[in-house]
Amino acid sequence: MKVETRSIEFVPVDERHGKAKDLFPVWFGAQMHITTLVTGALCISFGLNLFWSIVAIIVGNLLGALFMASHSAQGPKLGIPQMIQSRAQFGVIGAIIPLLIVIFMYLGFFASSGLFGAQTLASAFNLDLTWSIILMNGVTFLITLYGHDIIHKMQKYLSWLFFIVFMIATYMVFQLPLPAGSWSPGSLNLSAFMLSVAVVATWQLSFAPYVADYSRYLPVKTSVAKTFWYTYAGSVSGTMWMMGLGVILTVAIPGYLDQAGANFAKMFGVFSLFMYLVLVAGQLSINVFNLYGAFMSLTTTIEPFMKLRITPKVRFVLMLLVTVLGTAIEIGGQGNFLKLFVNFILFISYFLIPWTAINLVDYYLLRRGEYSVKDIFDRNGKYGAVNWITAIAYIVSVIVEIPFINTSFYVGPVAEALDGADIAWILGLIVPSVLYYYPMKRKIQREQEKQQSVSEMTTETVLENIVAK
Repeated sequence: MKVETRSIEFVPVDERHGKAKDLFPVWFGAQMHITTLVTGALCISFGLNLFWSIVAIIVGNLLGALFMASHSAQGPKLGIPQMIQSRAQFGVIGAIIPLLIVIFMYLGFFASSGLFGAQTLASAFNLDLTWSIILMNGVTFLITLYGHDIIHKMQKYLSWLFFIVFMIATYMVFQLPLPAGSWSPGSLNLSAFMLSVAVVATWQLSFAPYVADYSRYLPVKTSVAKTFWYTYAGSVSGTMWMMGLGVILTVAIPGYLDQAGANFAKMFGVFSLFMYLVLVAGQLSINVFNLYGAFMSLTTTIEPFMKLRITPKVRFVLMLLVTVLGTAIEIGGQGNFLKLFVNFILFISYFLIPWTAINLVDYYLLRRGEYSVKDIFDRNGKYGAVNWITAIAYIVSVIVEIPFINTSFYVGPVAEALDGADIAWILGLIVPSVLYYYPMKRKIQREQEKQQSVSEMTTETVLENIVAK
């Protein structure tokens, strides 16, 4: 297996391969791990019972994945990673705004997933946690270094393994005794329900910067609908499954979240060591995605200022830099991690969701997938250095969200009035869509009229020259 030679540049047509159905195991396997399980279990921590937690998981996933899979559908046509395509909306330099947020997101998920995996590894072999973190991240680095194709192959085989093992695990979990009335609707805590839906939807939306990275190698004529639905089905099915297990285990086993991986593996008795290894494989799987995405985003951020040629050596150095930084965050944030994790998921949503709204409105409603890939790499090209329409729409949208925020370090006045319900993510989708669509539509129309006028003048000049001759 060769190290991937492409990074952020356009993938030539003759290098395209694979089918849309290959995306199902990629995104199914990407969800089958302890981090997903713990995220679902947060619904119980917020105060919901088992019934309403499951409903929140279903609603949040079905809604959030619509946006995530819509990004995936961009990959085959454009042939470039997701975040570099943001230059068409923000400008070549302006795209650094969402890129810095996304790099922060990747590092946060790299640290959280790596820590959960390291805790599981340490429990299985009685290792020091810090050394387990270093070992996990070292293996993650080596796999990620080889890039796109090995990640696809890894996910294909791991998806089958996860499917079989978690089918058995699900049967065992459903044998656990639950408190009386767990499946009864009872009374609904609406604020806790809205907060839970926000966290679950954000989980899906947080994959938006990842998805086109894994569909960009597909042939140009790959069906948009198939790309969307295979991504959507894989991500939703895997996420619902693991989050559902997380909720049930949290209700059935007191203190389950204190050591989520170890408590899960111990259910398997004499086969617990095998289950430990499966869980560690799951954390490795998702952390490869996190490291690969962080590398791509870092490269995209640096590229306008120094024209990098991504040789294997440069790839090694940049990826190692991200790995070391993520490892330092893990080692430094071992204590009180669950509280930090909840705040992290909500925090990134306030910045990430306006980006996804702007990107999708631009791609599907304004430009309809028609972009100049050449200009995406040229700060003097048609997309310019900074698009102020986008920058203003993005910044205003984030400001509008502030009164609706609900985190442990800040609760906005509207969220407080709504008894803690967090609807900032809904505003984060609607407000930037409106603020961006109308002024950008007028700008595109003016550009088209100007281009048409120039074209007509050129044609007229040619005709005059012919007549003169």
